[in-house]
Amino acid sequence: MTTEASAGHLISTGSGWTELPFPPTTREHILNCSYHRWHPKFRAVTPKARLIPLPPAFLEYLRADGIILPPEDGDHATWSDSDSGIFSGADNNDGDEEEADDPSVHWRETHESIERTIEELGGKVAPKLNWSAPKDATWINATNSMECRTPNDIYLLLKSSDFVTHDLAHAFDDTSDGSAGEAPEIPYHLVLRKWITLNPSVEFRCFVRNRRLIALCQRDLNHFEFLFSMQDKLRDVIQDFFDLRLRDMFPDENFTFDVYVPPPHDKVWLVDVNPWALRTDPLLFSWMELLTMDVPHVGEPEETTVRLKLAQPGDLVGAAAEDTEESDDTDDDDDIEEIWQPEFRLVRRDDPEAYGFTTPQYSAHKLPRDVVDASRDGGGSMREFAMQWQEAQKLAEQQRTEDSEGD
Repeated sequence: MTTEASAGHLISTGSGWTELPFPPTTREHILNCSYHRWHPKFRAVTPKARLIPLPPAFLEYLRADGIILPPEDGDHATWSDSDSGIFSGADNNDGDEEEADDPSVHWRETHESIERTIEELGGKVAPKLNWSAPKDATWINATNSMECRTPNDIYLLLKSSDFVTHDLAHAFDDTSDGSAGEAPEIPYHLVLRKWITLNPSVEFRCFVRNRRLIALCQRDLNHFEFLFSMQDKLRDVIQDFFDLRLRDMFPDENFTFDVYVPPPHDKVWLVDVNPWALRTDPLLFSWMELLTMDVPHVGEPEETTVRLKLAQPGDLVGAAAEDTEESDDTDDDDDIEEIWQPEFRLVRRDDPEAYGFTTPQYSAHKLPRDVVDASRDGGGSMREFAMQWQEAQKLAEQQRTEDSEGD
């Protein structure tokens, strides 16, 4: 048995699959799915966005432990927590005082560019890096969303996100050429998209294999009854969009892409492009389904020769009637051919996803790991955790009371 685990390649035995049969994922494929690489080509069909190149100093800031935010107008960084490294400012004794108060001194031009871009895009933006948006960190934002109005809103989301950390530290993980020499330098960009309130019910993820749209599904795992009556229309408009805009324009033959189809549902916006790799969530499908789905082969059209027979007077009397009878009996049966369409999955009313029985999306990134683990282990663990939490709260309240009495 041959194994190519780093590439997620085909591994098969007589008893079945032992690993998902992904084709080798290359660094070039990952880079092709980076926003800065595909956006210029498809800018006309994407929501309004601006890309800001990120210097090494800013990347170091994102990778550094703790969250230190630059002071805003009238902010003297009096709030801080140097012990925990969270929001530490004036009390941070590492480095000179200016750097402790304002980490943006080393990337001031980038900071000012972010300020100008926010203003240019109407005062509200949604940030992301090359591949990932910090959706797992929205719990820390005042709006509980990715809506950002200041540079500090953006920095807070980026530095709190595990998804962004993956972009910075693990972009080329599990690529087939990951061990062949040094990885190419990644031109990191901050993507700022004009903030608009999207209707999650009409966001869809689409899967392309061998330059053919083979499947699509909802991105939001809730039940929307109205989608079923317009399923054919949505599939057709997305298929037309893919055929016209993406099929021959995107450099790879295998990839996934996300679209937004707002009312009246006759125009498609390209939201994102994702790698054809395990790191991309298949949502209502499994990767095994997508990798092994039976898709009819589309060959080149065959050349046909048409021979015309010149009609002679008198031929049309009996021959025409005879030919008409024959065609009625045979042509209808022979010419009927089923048209293959990509599979389109929606969340049905009785699907477990529609009722949130599973772990909520990004829950492992929103709460302490102990809470998530306890919730998965059943009621006993949860009760035990609740008792420990109550005890910790009592101790914290007692400490606050003693501190206030001391003051």
